[in-house]
Amino acid sequence: MKGGVSSAPGDFVYFKSQVPLHKIPIGTKQWRYYDFGPKVVPPLICIPGIAGTADVYYKQVMSLSMKGYRVISIDIPRVWNHHEWIQAFEKFLDAIDVHHIHLYGTALGGFLAQLFAQHRPRRVRSLVLSNSFMNTQNFAAAMPWAPVVSWTPSFLLKRYVLTGIRDGPHEPFIADSVDFVVAQVETLSKEDLASRLTLIADAASVESLLLSDSFITIMDTNDYCATPQHLKDQLGERYPGARRAYLKSGGDFPFLSRPDEVNLHLQLHLRRVGVEAHPDLVRGAKNASDVSSTSNEGNDPSHSSSVPIQASPPVTSAENNQHPPIQETTGANSGEQHNSGENDPDTDKAKSQVLQGESDSDSS
Repeated sequence: MKGGVSSAPGDFVYFKSQVPLHKIPIGTKQWRYYDFGPKVVPPLICIPGIAGTADVYYKQVMSLSMKGYRVISIDIPRVWNHHEWIQAFEKFLDAIDVHHIHLYGTALGGFLAQLFAQHRPRRVRSLVLSNSFMNTQNFAAAMPWAPVVSWTPSFLLKRYVLTGIRDGPHEPFIADSVDFVVAQVETLSKEDLASRLTLIADAASVESLLLSDSFITIMDTNDYCATPQHLKDQLGERYPGARRAYLKSGGDFPFLSRPDEVNLHLQLHLRRVGVEAHPDLVRGAKNASDVSSTSNEGNDPSHSSSVPIQASPPVTSAENNQHPPIQETTGANSGEQHNSGENDPDTDKAKSQVLQGESDSDSS
């Protein structure tokens, strides 16, 4: 799939028509992000991996905001070391007037989320880490050319990033997710790619967090991803008390290929750590004329906290997919997978509440 709205999935086109994209300079950094949902709710901030942009989490932004959560999806800014990332991200939070946050990071995004939680523990209330890692030594060893990355031609940087994505054949929903992310890579500049590769090649390790393991969820796919299995195992060993959420399949980008499962796990996590949704603050319009007016409002940042959902987005083929049973375990039982509703009454109760709330919303 090539970039451009005309070739984009129908639900992404709908998303772009409803949710404003913000671009703001903070110091020397340019921030590109989506911010949607009631501002009274502490936000879930989504941080992508090397190949991702703020756009890759559009299914999470739409789904969770409709349920009364605030979701912020960001691009990784052009920073060149981990200390610079921590400072830049803190300035970004100050600029958008957000203090306490919940972080959802995939791959490199999960590593950056942990670094921020380590150095700014008072701001981070919980973590969701997906196909992630806690140190970058392996990646640094695999990139002996890292010192000259900023002089490397753009096409070589893109080729290197794309080689980390497994070649097909894929089942259709995973293939669609790969196509979408590849199109996003094509939008990244040489400086963006060089910056991200520098971050992952900068040998470092996350130290102990003040955050309790009970406020961490580790959500991994069990089929394959670019993160080596031993690094994912190392992450699980670091947080033995974390909640484990297993997706039987989904590839590198389960937030796109398995959005229903990922969104359910995110909702369960937010409920478990005490985030109260406000579906009563989600606005809905009654007719097509309101679609035009609220779409125009979307260009005004002052309306970014409201959720003007006029109608259900177009149904995609992925939404009709029959997924395997969702699995979730506590860290203590991470070696023994089971259906999340069988042996965990707390999770079963929370999941029932989530599903019941969705049923009530649909019937209304």
